[in-house]
Amino acid sequence: MKLILAPMEGLLDFTLRDILTRVGGVDRCVSEFIRITDQLLPPRVFTRIVPELRSGSRTPAGVPVRPQLLGSDPSCMAENAALLATLGPAGIDLNFGCPARTVNQHRGGAVLLDEPELVGRIVAAVRRAVPALIPVSAKMRLGNRCDGPALDCARAIDEAGADELVVHARTRVQGYRPPAYWERIHEVRAAVRLPVIANGEIWTVQDAWRCRDVTGCDTLMIGRGLVRNPGLALAMTAFANALLPSRCAAAASGPYTAYPCARSASATPATNGASGPTTTKSTVCRAASATTAVASVASAKSSQAAMAAMPGLPGAAMTSATEGSANRLRTRACSRAPEPTTRTFTRPSLTG
Repeated sequence: MKLILAPMEGLLDFTLRDILTRVGGVDRCVSEFIRITDQLLPPRVFTRIVPELRSGSRTPAGVPVRPQLLGSDPSCMAENAALLATLGPAGIDLNFGCPARTVNQHRGGAVLLDEPELVGRIVAAVRRAVPALIPVSAKMRLGNRCDGPALDCARAIDEAGADELVVHARTRVQGYRPPAYWERIHEVRAAVRLPVIANGEIWTVQDAWRCRDVTGCDTLMIGRGLVRNPGLALAMTAFANALLPSRCAAAASGPYTAYPCARSASATPATNGASGPTTTKSTVCRAASATTAVASVASAKSSQAAMAAMPGLPGAAMTSATEGSANRLRTRACSRAPEPTTRTFTRPSLTG
């Protein structure tokens, strides 16, 4: 399983990419988007947003970084992609998934998914303008207001010559509200020939494995989950490389059937045979949660120790950076479940 660090505007900048890739487990990063309008940007704009371009398009830890372009004019996108290609990027990604209102109002991001033909023309223009050795990928959501155009957009991107497609399993209107509709990514994957990467609502090792099972994707893109737990990528890698064989053997001989999305509160029993004890969905979910808690604690401790030992990255700076990122994440209301608040009212005195 390969893991890609997702682009997150205003959050996953050069500093945080450096920290998270030093922890380990990340195979590639995608940068914050570079806004393309009606002009050819100078090279300093690309290197300001993606400083890794000065060092072979890699983070200090050696992880490739793929700059991302956002725009709606095929010719302008192609011209800027051609200039970007001269700076030696590890690839060029195209943004068709940003749900931000300010971006959408200027005809950028996820609103373009209402126009599959335009999406295809943008990808085709960039592909023609960029040398064949530089991969061109695209990131999209299931749609703008609904998921109806998902397959048409995916096919347009495929036919235009893209090398990869990342699909976030929600529409623009759905934003970041759970759940993520992973089964729709499976449908997209079946409709195209290019590799498809799954993205959306991956917070734990179990989430990652369920997403892989439901979508059939061998590569996952993670953003908020990795910011929340910097050790998540390492935990996922350890699970895939060491723990999976034993768990598969245990599951095959166990008295229950695992549910791909075991978040349901339903108490419907599920068995893999007529005899033997039964285990409900909620029990499976609790067991998975306990395993997740142990793995998360272990991965968090190992990642903290690893970051504390990093040369050139003082512990105070690391703590400040990760806490600042968490604060920004909370500010943008990206948490899965907001905590309830309690307000206390004091009746004013009527005397005096």
